[in-house]
Amino acid sequence: MGEAYVNFLSGSPLNRLSWLRTSQPFLNAIAHAPSTRWLVFKEGQPLLHTQPSASKQSLARLTTSDVKPLLGPEPFFAQGQQEGELAQPDVPVLEAARLRGPPIVFLGLHETDADSSNALPSSEFSAKTSAETVISNIKGTPYFSLDVSDVTSAEVDKVLQAAATRGGGEFEFSEPRAALAVFDAFDAALSAEARSMVDWNARNKRTYQYCPSCGSPVYSLWAGWKLTCSSLLPWADNTGKKPCPTARGLHNFAHPRTDAVVIMAVIDETGDKILLGRNKKWPGKFYSCMAGFIEPGESFEDAVKRELWEEAGVKVWNVRYHSSQPWPYPANLMVGFYAIANSSQPLRTDLDNELEEARWYTRQEILQVLAHRDGTTLTRRDQRELAAAAEKSNPNQQQQPTSSSTANALAGDAVKAGEKEAANAVQEPPSAPPFKMPPLTAIAGVLIAEWAHGRAGFQPDSPKRGNL
Repeated sequence: MGEAYVNFLSGSPLNRLSWLRTSQPFLNAIAHAPSTRWLVFKEGQPLLHTQPSASKQSLARLTTSDVKPLLGPEPFFAQGQQEGELAQPDVPVLEAARLRGPPIVFLGLHETDADSSNALPSSEFSAKTSAETVISNIKGTPYFSLDVSDVTSAEVDKVLQAAATRGGGEFEFSEPRAALAVFDAFDAALSAEARSMVDWNARNKRTYQYCPSCGSPVYSLWAGWKLTCSSLLPWADNTGKKPCPTARGLHNFAHPRTDAVVIMAVIDETGDKILLGRNKKWPGKFYSCMAGFIEPGESFEDAVKRELWEEAGVKVWNVRYHSSQPWPYPANLMVGFYAIANSSQPLRTDLDNELEEARWYTRQEILQVLAHRDGTTLTRRDQRELAAAAEKSNPNQQQQPTSSSTANALAGDAVKAGEKEAANAVQEPPSAPPFKMPPLTAIAGVLIAEWAHGRAGFQPDSPKRGNL
């Protein structure tokens, strides 16, 4: 069986070297390697770079020398009680601990040498092997992320100006969804991991800040891949306190989370119509597949059926998986399905606050929009409004907060007073498409286009099996 469709933002290109996340000798050494590159984020926005004498932007990759003024005191990992102190080895609550400085995450290694790719936790790459040996065996580009949200703008600007002077070009932070338009497949997959991890650390360390079990502050371990309670530190004063429950066992808030969302293209029994809907907060004439979060005790197929019934009063069957897509806004996994429904049955838009309209489109109508140059093109205004729909914020603001967590712009949300009117007030040019749909950088656009072109989903000649 062939490999499934690889969506934009998918195809993670890094060997994440997860077994080395606890190794401070390796991490502190690799952070200084000349080949190491840093991806910088501010309030969830990735730093982009425009090359000299070129207009195309790409994900900025800074060297350790570039970003060192922003990293804070050394050691960068396994920081001890006092500034500049290296933590004692073999203390689990200090494994690659970062107690000072802006949040850093070790993302992994892009292995560029085909003959030495796919490093495994064997003897030559083991965490028990000396850092010098491990690094000498590694061939490729190590990547870290750096979140400068709490660093002053003056400090960040100074570093970026110096980097531009050394390497040329210009740097700017970009709204993350708009940045997808300039990313190639590699940058998109790289940024998906980086932004999800930046957001998780930001929400849990900057926004919530405290251990949900005992209320003590939390701090970073494992090169940004774990948060733990400061009451567990060897020097913590816990006089009069009960031991924190997190001292034992595994706790899901301590590790990065990914929230699964089902997204479905519903096809009618003829195989020639598709059901699309529009959220009340989306830009005018924008339609997409319906979607929703997985709930406890559900399979993916259960969630597909429940969401469509709850949102539009539609009964579906023959639920079939197509592909999935990481969606780092902030940390979702979009799981794409096709399903069949009876298009003669009434559609409901009065069941909750999310759905403004749902309707069946013919294949010809979909192909007409796909063929239009603006049919799947989203303007910056469209991007802001879709981001606002997902993050419950004001669509007219340029920057979006990183701390909100709803499914995404395709899953729907409640409308705020005045937002719909403001969006619809914009006059469309005479040549505008009859409606708009998601681009192929979103799995919704893939599901729609693959069905419309006869490459996936239920087609007129597809066998229509019974209910699942």
